[in-house]
Amino acid sequence: MADRVTVIGWDGSPLTSAARSALSAATLVAGAAHHLALPEVPPTAERVRLGSPGLAARRIAGHRGTAVVLADGDPGFFGVVRTLRAPEHGLEVEVVPAVSSVAAAFARAGMPWDDAQVVVAHPRTLRRAVNVCRAHPKVAVLTSPGAGPAELALLLDGVHRTFVVCEELGTDREQVSVLTSDKAADHSWRDPNVVIVIGGAGQAPTAEPGWLLGQTPAHSAERGWARTRPGAGEGESGLLHAAQLARLGPRTGDLVWDIGTGSGGVAVDAAALGAAVIAVDADPAARDRVTAAARTRGVQLQFVDGRAPHVLENLPEPDVVRVGGGGAEVVAAVADRRPGRIVSHASTRDEAEAIGRVLTEHGYDVECALLQSVDLDPRTWAEQDRSVVFLLAAQRPVTR
Repeated sequence: MADRVTVIGWDGSPLTSAARSALSAATLVAGAAHHLALPEVPPTAERVRLGSPGLAARRIAGHRGTAVVLADGDPGFFGVVRTLRAPEHGLEVEVVPAVSSVAAAFARAGMPWDDAQVVVAHPRTLRRAVNVCRAHPKVAVLTSPGAGPAELALLLDGVHRTFVVCEELGTDREQVSVLTSDKAADHSWRDPNVVIVIGGAGQAPTAEPGWLLGQTPAHSAERGWARTRPGAGEGESGLLHAAQLARLGPRTGDLVWDIGTGSGGVAVDAAALGAAVIAVDADPAARDRVTAAARTRGVQLQFVDGRAPHVLENLPEPDVVRVGGGGAEVVAAVADRRPGRIVSHASTRDEAEAIGRVLTEHGYDVECALLQSVDLDPRTWAEQDRSVVFLLAAQRPVTR
């Protein structure tokens, strides 16, 4: 097996003495085409194109000699180091780092990035990367062929963002372009590139120093989720919202539909958990309520005016859905889109049975519970409000 593997990060600047020394002793060099063309690569060394890191790692593990892997930016930041250090390869890895392409991109833009989300977009993860861009005001996207700026822009249709596209950082062909997301789909972009996606109505920029990567200091005094909010629909309560939220399980990378959002309580809580959210309601006053709640909580979401199920036809594919109104007809339309989880509620047993039947017919595993909550005045223990409702939660079976 390889005596030693040195991973060299390359950011376009001249190689360090440590990197040159490692390369001069290499009997195998792996990297992209532009790495293998560097003059420091020994002409006698075996050259391996770094397409699949896993295949390259196995090739290196079987090599007798000294191996070097060249990678763009910092190879320990969403890079090849993780693959090479997998126990099954048995490799001892030494790293010569460089400036990460994300740090370089933000430097070119003149922006801080400790409050940014960082995601990797491959064709198989593109939709989830786009959902992060929907949910957060500052995201760096490490792109790949087939999942670049144009594809990001197409999937963000209807959501306005500003793109800072950094092409071929550190090379003579480096170019930085600033444009709106609706224009990005009309361009051809050179690989490799990093896209900084900015915008939305999330937390305002702050001069305060942060302490947690990817976060900004919380400016809302409110803690917790599913607090009872004015404007909730009849039969709805904070406890019902809590139960619905728990069964939805929204997370970063998910797209949540909240149909019949009402006060926006579930929508705002789902956004606070990192998910992208589309809140749908036919009530003209709902937009102002939901927008105000999102602003107070410091999150962003997209609001769509309209009545389900017709308004759902042009929405992007959801991961989890809360149906807050519309009954079995809307639940059926949602189930046709095959999200992973659906939650709904009903005020009568007949309505609950109809919703449960629709979900079962669509192949979902269905759970139903009768929830009763009573609000009490802690000074007199007198009853203030009572809610009785059927909660239905459905999960699509996992296919193996």
